[in-house]
Amino acid sequence: MNTLNAIATNPSAVNGSPKVLPQLTPINDPWDPIRSIQKFGKHQLTSVEMTISNLCNMRCEHCAVGDTLVMSEPAKLPLKDMLKRLDEVEHLQTISITGGEPSYSAKTVKEYMLPLLQYARDRGVRSQINSNVTLPFSRYEAIIPYLDVMHISFNYTNADDFHQVGFAKAGHHVSYEASVKLYERMIENAHLLSKAGVLVSAESMINFRTHDKIDEIHRLIVEMGCERHEVHPMYPSSFAKDLPVITRLQMRQAIERLLDNRDPSVWMLFGTLPFYQCSNHAEERALLSRLAAEPNVTVRNDPDGRNRLNVNLFTGEVFVTDFSDVPSFGNIATSKLDDLFTKWLEHPLAQDINCYCPAASCCGPNLLVKDMYYKEVDFHQRTARFD
Repeated sequence: MNTLNAIATNPSAVNGSPKVLPQLTPINDPWDPIRSIQKFGKHQLTSVEMTISNLCNMRCEHCAVGDTLVMSEPAKLPLKDMLKRLDEVEHLQTISITGGEPSYSAKTVKEYMLPLLQYARDRGVRSQINSNVTLPFSRYEAIIPYLDVMHISFNYTNADDFHQVGFAKAGHHVSYEASVKLYERMIENAHLLSKAGVLVSAESMINFRTHDKIDEIHRLIVEMGCERHEVHPMYPSSFAKDLPVITRLQMRQAIERLLDNRDPSVWMLFGTLPFYQCSNHAEERALLSRLAAEPNVTVRNDPDGRNRLNVNLFTGEVFVTDFSDVPSFGNIATSKLDDLFTKWLEHPLAQDINCYCPAASCCGPNLLVKDMYYKEVDFHQRTARFD
């Protein structure tokens, strides 16, 4: 790209004003792998996620990467190495930046996050940061002109919930007063980011704490000014593997409660649902039909391993996702990302979940859902059922 060398040598380099890209909407969600498989007839690498920090000021009980969090971290790879590999991705449409808390270090924001976002905007690629937005707003101001989506986690009905959930694995006492300040700052920052034109997408997990109050959580998210509410069932894994598991019935009832009480003006995005149009359960198919008919509601196919890979910027190792038990299958030091994606698609695990149903616009279960609910099921042998 024409800004590659400039950004790599000078992270503050910008070619004029940031490009204005089309608005992200329920019908324009480039993270969904359904778009690439419909366009190319097969899964293509269109999204790259980068883990740029293992530092975080919180220790949430549901965190999928909690085992990787540290108090101090090693040096990251040179930025130019990552930019070079991004430049080689032929069909790149989106990037995501994750951690830890990506904005924990002001140096990381300036030297990695900002130039990555500048590169993406110059190339016409959409961007997302996964953050808890509890740091001073000044930490985010420089990235606002280049950022499309600020993805936050919000699983609370009040500051008490935040204190209990957000520091459950801290390993030391976190005062209630300090926690309240972070909670209030998170809400204020979400408002400010939304007013600045960033799509703030608040994700809630359907789990043992939230399933019976998900509608109340939604109300607070709307009050925060978020344009999108993401909802995902929680599948205990890695750091959160010991948390209680709710039933599929409880998941379905939580979604129905949410649909009954949601603000229809807010985009609601569901993901990693364990329900499929080929299900033998009429109630689950009925829920999917309702989701498809609801205005401003989408069900996103899981990008991980379908159109997205994760790169660890400390080691260069490439994974299906940042919290997968699947070992690394390559390194950007020696391989192009497109080549590694092709290698992944040939992996037996990828073949096991590589099903596509055009009738239902469905790419099937992800690895966690397959392992938890459908170990013995061959989705290649199933057919969508429409009542």
